[in-house]
Amino acid sequence: MDQFSPMPFASQSPQPAPQPVASQSATAPALQPVPAPAPVPQPAAAPAPQPAPALWCQNLTKAYGPNLALDRFNISVPAGRIVGLLGPNGSGKTTLLKMIAGVAHPSEGVIRVCGRPVGPESKALVSYLPERPYFPRSMRVREMIAYFADFYADFDVAMAHDMLAHLGVDPAAVCSALSKGTVEKVQLVLVMARHAALYLLDEPIGGVDPAARDYILSTIIRGYRPGATIVLSTHLVRDVETVLDDFILLRYGTMLLHAPVAYVAQEKGTTLDAYFREEFRC
Repeated sequence: MDQFSPMPFASQSPQPAPQPVASQSATAPALQPVPAPAPVPQPAAAPAPQPAPALWCQNLTKAYGPNLALDRFNISVPAGRIVGLLGPNGSGKTTLLKMIAGVAHPSEGVIRVCGRPVGPESKALVSYLPERPYFPRSMRVREMIAYFADFYADFDVAMAHDMLAHLGVDPAAVCSALSKGTVEKVQLVLVMARHAALYLLDEPIGGVDPAARDYILSTIIRGYRPGATIVLSTHLVRDVETVLDDFILLRYGTMLLHAPVAYVAQEKGTTLDAYFREEFRC
């Protein structure tokens, strides 16, 4: 029997020791920053819309039979201006104010008040003082205030009383007991106590005493509504020129000039009153 000889095992060769793995930061290429995406071109922002003029008239014409009270009148007045409407009697000043207020209708042409045609919307923005008193003589001043407060949502009762107090007018007085100048004060107060965008004043200080004139011009007209537009017609150019920004000269229904008051001093070397007198000298 053959002697069993065990098979030799394969030699166990030593395994190489594991090598440390280099960190990624040492062997991998550095990460490159990803460029930001190019901005997508945006359309240019549309320019902000310009506010409509407080008053805009184009080819405004008013004829009474064969007679032209206003002939192709054109104007654009921005908000916040006080404009004097100047001219001799019969120049069309009252006719113009009536058409803007909507109590007379043009024969031709277009009127816009803050971009709106003459109608209910424009009338809500306009406070109009006509050339003649329009309240019954039996009414008391406080009744006029109550009437305006009921009729106009923008009427400021407290402001009306404040102005009347400064002008020395008793709210309990009856119209029939008031002088012509005091009635004019009351009606001016009622018109200016509204929070309107456009005020139309036809001869607002014609019968007012000089003592009250400064308060009316400097406080009521200049100070109470700095952002509103006021168009006032008057023959008392010397009194109003200190509060005016611009003026319009009318002659027999035709506009001769619309310019800032400063234009007269710069171009003519004189005052607006002197320029007016020279232009309309008889």
